Amino acid sequence: MSVRKFLIPALIAVPALAAGAYAIVSSNAGTSGKAAADKDTPAVVQALVREGLADLRPFDTGTELRGFAGMAEQHPVALYVLRDGTAIVGTRIDADGKPMDVERVSHLIAEPTSEAVWSKLAASTWVQDGKADAPRVVYTFSDPNCPYCNRFWEAARPWVDSGKVQLRHIMVGVIKADSSAKAAAILGAPDPAAALLQNERHLASGGIAPAPGVSPDIARTLDAHQQLMTELGFRGTPGIVYRDDEGLIQRVNGMPRPAALASVLGPR
Repeated sequence: MSVRKFLIPALIAVPALAAGAYAIVSSNAGTSGKAAADKDTPAVVQALVREGLADLRPFDTGTELRGFAGMAEQHPVALYVLRDGTAIVGTRIDADGKPMDVERVSHLIAEPTSEAVWSKLAASTWVQDGKADAPRVVYTFSDPNCPYCNRFWEAARPWVDSGKVQLRHIMVGVIKADSSAKAAAILGAPDPAAALLQNERHLASGGIAPAPGVSPDIARTLDAHQQLMTELGFRGTPGIVYRDDEGLIQRVNGMPRPAALASVLGPR
């Protein structure tokens, strides 16, 4: 019987994993081959790596338990191997009933994961909105027909216009039938930044005219952007990614609340 049938119920029972733990198989599963092949890695850990537990890193529990931090569907996971070779996936609780290792596991996983995600975003075909030397970069998955993307664009103007923030729009076509053609019009324009500006300024009256066709190259780009958006857990637009004060990535689904704008865009 597949070990996944045991792993998934255990993950669902752990509150810290949230909804993302329902599907353990992730697109990053292949990155843990080294851990799976390491002869010092317990067999049960290697089995879980084959089932999709990714980016495993050992940590000291201060007990006979062997601790491992990993990723399941973009969420940190704590794994404890017992003396008999079996393992428990979950959160340790101390004598006072408080969770243990949560911060340690998060930091072990969050830093390298943040770098990997940031690199993927940087490698996408984004449209620059703001000065090239702005000290803060914020990525946003944007659909040309999305009114909430437009609201975020408008709300960010004081930060962008002052040179404090550069928005990088990763165009997708997911809302309307002509969204892909409008995204193609922006990405295929001689000056994509100017085309994006035209769309945002005139969205209320229809925005940019759709391209007469979507070239194969732009179609592949839009497909890759949509796949990346899904990998990062976004189901709609805008999907916003930024670095916090510790350099770790944070994600915002949808238009941020006014009180949260400073967290996303920094001090005004």
